[in-house]
Amino acid sequence: MPVPEPVAFTVFGINIMWYAILITSGMALAVIISCCRAKKHSLSADQLLNLVIISIPAGIIGARLYYVIFNWDNYAGELMKIINIREGGLAIHGGLILGFGTAAVLCLVWKLRPLDVMDLCLPSVALAQAIGRWGNYFNSEAHGGPTDLPWAVNIDGVNCHPTFLYESIWCFLLFIFLILMDNRRKFEGQITFLYGMLYSLERIFVEALRTDSLMIGPFRQAQVISFVIMAVCLACYIIQSLKHRQNRSSRRLP
Repeated sequence: MPVPEPVAFTVFGINIMWYAILITSGMALAVIISCCRAKKHSLSADQLLNLVIISIPAGIIGARLYYVIFNWDNYAGELMKIINIREGGLAIHGGLILGFGTAAVLCLVWKLRPLDVMDLCLPSVALAQAIGRWGNYFNSEAHGGPTDLPWAVNIDGVNCHPTFLYESIWCFLLFIFLILMDNRRKFEGQITFLYGMLYSLERIFVEALRTDSLMIGPFRQAQVISFVIMAVCLACYIIQSLKHRQNRSSRRLP
């Protein structure tokens, strides 16, 4: 699988990158789908858009800051290089942490239910990730080590694991699964915790194949944070599930 040019087209001498087009398209589609499903979570599209207008920029800032912090040697003292995201360099964990952290604070201020909002949005976030990962393909980044598999991506003459493809497929399947689960959701936070567990599980395995991982000492930081998120979400899922069963049992008592 050859790597295409990263530039989609040029407008007034400015290169428009496929990376930006794909990430933006994924975000836009996620917002549209979430707005269409907002009533199911007792929200209006306007309420959701008010959250999105602030949370998405916060998520982009978080994704960039996270990447820069773990690559500080490459950015120290170069402000323009730090704010130039046109060449890539966004970390999904940073985006999710600051984006949804901002949304949670706004929910508390505006008297919305944070877990309910996240249950609504996270299936579409998985779809946005599935689309946005192809930006890594056009930028020749986020790939794995050498492989002889027929679907390998050719990077500088070397056939490598297309880890962006693995994550894209997983996230698309995760989107479908979470939508189906949301239609039969039993308690608030169920979709959020499932997303946290299942995305983290995939990331642990796929990250092991990558050659450009951000590191915490000798450990791959994406694997470390994925283990933490998976453990926390599993514990929260069990606690919320037990509470739901207890509440259902108490309602049945005469």
